[in-house]
Amino acid sequence: MYRSNGNYEAFARPRKPEGADEKTVWLVGGGLAAMAAAIFMIRDGQIAGERITILEELGLPGGALDGIKYPEKGFVIRGGRELEDHMECLWDLFRSVPSLEIDGASVLDEFYWLNKDDPNSSLCRVTEKQGQDAHTNKLFTLSEKAQKDIIDVILATREQMEGKRIDEVFGDEFLASNFWLYWRTMFAFEEWHSALEMKLYLHRFMHHIGGLPDLSALKFTKYNQYESLVLPMRKYLDDHGVRFRFHHTVTDVHFDITEGRKQATRIDWIADGEPGGVDLGPDDLCLMTIGSLTENSDNGDQNTAPRLLDGPAPAWDFWKKVAAKSPEFGRPEVFCNDIDKTKWESATVTTIDERIPAYIEKIAQRDPFSGKVVTGGIVTAKDSSWLMSWTVNRQPHFKSQKPNEIVVWVYGLFVETPGDFVKKPMQDCTGEEIAQEWLYHLGVPVADIPELAASAAKTVPVMMPYVTSFFLPRKAGDRPQVVPDGSVNFAFLGQFAETTRDTIFTTEYSVRTAMEATYQLLDIERGVPEVFNSTYDIRYLLKATARLRDGEAVHIPGPNFVKGKLLDKLDNTQMGELLTDFGLIPAHGSTTRRERADDAIE
Repeated sequence: MYRSNGNYEAFARPRKPEGADEKTVWLVGGGLAAMAAAIFMIRDGQIAGERITILEELGLPGGALDGIKYPEKGFVIRGGRELEDHMECLWDLFRSVPSLEIDGASVLDEFYWLNKDDPNSSLCRVTEKQGQDAHTNKLFTLSEKAQKDIIDVILATREQMEGKRIDEVFGDEFLASNFWLYWRTMFAFEEWHSALEMKLYLHRFMHHIGGLPDLSALKFTKYNQYESLVLPMRKYLDDHGVRFRFHHTVTDVHFDITEGRKQATRIDWIADGEPGGVDLGPDDLCLMTIGSLTENSDNGDQNTAPRLLDGPAPAWDFWKKVAAKSPEFGRPEVFCNDIDKTKWESATVTTIDERIPAYIEKIAQRDPFSGKVVTGGIVTAKDSSWLMSWTVNRQPHFKSQKPNEIVVWVYGLFVETPGDFVKKPMQDCTGEEIAQEWLYHLGVPVADIPELAASAAKTVPVMMPYVTSFFLPRKAGDRPQVVPDGSVNFAFLGQFAETTRDTIFTTEYSVRTAMEATYQLLDIERGVPEVFNSTYDIRYLLKATARLRDGEAVHIPGPNFVKGKLLDKLDNTQMGELLTDFGLIPAHGSTTRRERADDAIE
């Protein structure tokens, strides 16, 4: 396997790999990574779908890409997916998956046209004082010291960030900035999370720094992630004859490990209470999803708080068994042994008449019933004790919604802190109580809150014990390589497998591990698209630098004549033009600021 960029590799079709007709494929887990791997096996590996089997513990595919309506409880989405242009592997996948909505179009076509016609942006990113615009004015408010903290982290090596927390490498001035408020609520970072992952995020999304304050960097699907992404993949796989075996809990994979060679030899599972399994030869490929951010999720309802399930966790127990067989298979205990630092809670609110949507419209400044972008991403109540954020995507968010219903997603980062209205920790609240807290920060008059939470909405809270487990501080070797050294027939998939430069908690990461696993195991003669290289593009670096400074030019120390001589040196040079174009130095001599119409840097 090798990495590539550019149209030459992007548009190439690989030839059928040698031995493809003799391969069978077993995929452990039915989430995005496994489904993507199955599609790559069919499309690029040219393996017949009938030779591919997906083993899934639940009764439906998709993993964390969920979205469902329970008969009595209501609609439930545990989380949402923030998408962007440069998810290279994701869009490589979905260019080949037919749309369920538009004849002759792919899921990528459908998504591209939707976001061309209805581009995303937020008109109110942060509120305070019960629904009032906090007027952060798209500013990052980073002091010189906070800017230096960011530069130091970007320039540091990976090894220097290993095992460290965010609050060990960023000071109080950074943690008090608007930048951190935008960042942590958008990505769900806590101060005790991994400094290494923070570094990787800064590199990975360098091209989107400017879009953080108004979320214009983001794009969204038409419906919830299950209906927009999972169902088209499921139909593609069904049409190609892939076998789904639901209610199969994989308990272990066995290996034959010798010096320089590792082979998976058997998969054990429990199905309908009965043990079973399959023996594997070198032509039987085993791709395992390890760990799970949604493992042991528990739904409450309007009148019941969700439970924090801290008992047996099959996905984690499976990885622990596998990891015990080789130090190269990772260290799951690094990620799953501190639930207090990995849990948070979300809630899905379904409004059932037009009373609450009127308050949504006041903040979003858009009609929630228009069918177009509403909030444009999350709105954060900065003075919320729970650090609550909420979002309303395009409606209907579910195809089965009634015309007068709006589906809202709410989450809180501080689930153990008493609320501002209900005076209880979020984790102890019923759906109705969470709706009350949300309505308080939405600006609903206090006297009206209990009645509206009870009669104008139905709310389903979800507690997720491991949802940010992959953010815990880690070191090299804590996550196994996608294809460990010496593997002849197995790979690891998902958010807890190690691949270079990309960032977890993204759909792209899952698909990237699937593509790398498929291309390595089958020796496919096409490059895996590298992570978008904005961090190596001086134009994006300069643009991000200017944006982090809230547009303020760089202060050049020393007497004015020294500054003048420096600017004279830069006049009529490529670097001088770049620095001037991006507002880091003032126009000087014949060098004036230009619109960058000849490249992709807007």
